[in-house]
Amino acid sequence: MLPVGAIFTSEKSQSKRANTTLPVEVSVVIPCLNEANSLAFCVDKAVNAFRASGLSGEVIVADNGSTDGSIQIAEEHGARVVHVPERGYGSALRAGIAAARGPLIIMGDADDSYDFTDVPRFVEKLREGYDIVMGNRFRGGIKPGAMPPSHKYLGNPGLTALLNTFFHAGIGDSYCGMRGFTRALYDRLDVRSTGMEFALEMIIKAAQIGARIAEIPIILWPDKRGRPPHLRSFRDGWRSLRSVCSHHDFWYDFHAHGHADSFDWSVCQSLQLCGAV
Repeated sequence: MLPVGAIFTSEKSQSKRANTTLPVEVSVVIPCLNEANSLAFCVDKAVNAFRASGLSGEVIVADNGSTDGSIQIAEEHGARVVHVPERGYGSALRAGIAAARGPLIIMGDADDSYDFTDVPRFVEKLREGYDIVMGNRFRGGIKPGAMPPSHKYLGNPGLTALLNTFFHAGIGDSYCGMRGFTRALYDRLDVRSTGMEFALEMIIKAAQIGARIAEIPIILWPDKRGRPPHLRSFRDGWRSLRSVCSHHDFWYDFHAHGHADSFDWSVCQSLQLCGAV
């Protein structure tokens, strides 16, 4: 069932899908907001990966209100577009995933920082029986200029450590935006976040129910977006930390004893000093 407000565009672009004679096995979902500089590269790589590997797949661009021609670019290059009025990374992904037809779903960003020719590698791991397959940029390589130092050395490792400590996720890159998962798992998770913390909520809930989680090394490349990033280090770092804490038992104890406000203030000061995801 689609989230309220999600509206399909024409399906004409799906004629370019790699194999239209078979049911869709893999859906690549790309959230998008004004990504005209890079979106074509992402869609083309995904479509070419389907063809090269013999996968029956589709590319869905979940558009969050682009005004730069991204919608037309997506359709011209073979993607199906879902319009998502509610702003936010998580909102776009939720609508795109809801529209996906395949039992296997791969998500990745529209700025060409992830290589969508890696899609078959994620599919291969999912076919081995894993419920979710994370990309790991620290194992695969982070190219110069691809990630701010505060994210690389502080924010991401710190949030990953919290997830592994609190929820025993056993992962090395909690905020990697390229990951694959089964529709069956996703439907069980009931991920509700509308912002960047969507990525963490998915992992937390997967770990809580004992899902089989695997990682594969991937490379993070400098993006081609040509505009300021949508991510805001302090705002999104704080929302992410609150999301992590809100899913752990100690948070309820903090609220019960009136400590949540002082905790919020102290963490806000820390995030201002060191940066985030």
